[in-house]
Amino acid sequence: MILFEKASEKDIPLIRDLAEKSWNTAYVDILSRKQIDYMLFEMYSAEVIGAQMKNSNYQYYVILMEKKPVGFIGFEFHYEENTTKLHRIYLLPEATGKSLGKKGLDFLKQKVAETSDTRIILNVNKNNNARRFYEFQGFTVYDEGVFDIGNGFVMDDYLMEFKF
Repeated sequence: MILFEKASEKDIPLIRDLAEKSWNTAYVDILSRKQIDYMLFEMYSAEVIGAQMKNSNYQYYVILMEKKPVGFIGFEFHYEENTTKLHRIYLLPEATGKSLGKKGLDFLKQKVAETSDTRIILNVNKNNNARRFYEFQGFTVYDEGVFDIGNGFVMDDYLMEFKF
């Protein structure tokens, strides 16, 4: 059984652990070790996640498979006009290939449908095979960009969208 459980501040250490384990698999062939470590430090500190959780539009859910945490999803309603942004969806390596990513996106689409937003956007690294996964789920590339994230690192991404 797959469940999506709304995360709270007590789940911050779990989210950080899931992020580290999933990132070290998902990005090992795409980003340098130094960039992975930097991004995890900058994007997944307890302070950053805690601040995001204080924003009522920013939602985190832990993905549970057979009651075991195997991933998480983080998204923000009304990120832009009529738009929700999928900031992150990550699964542990042992949870990939079990349709959990698809179920996560279906869950997100259901949550967004309950709001006034009519579009979901996300960024995906140009070298990440996840782009194909998102395309199979109805997302299309609408732009691309290179974003300076500090410390000499950039994110070279496709910008994708799903329209209701």
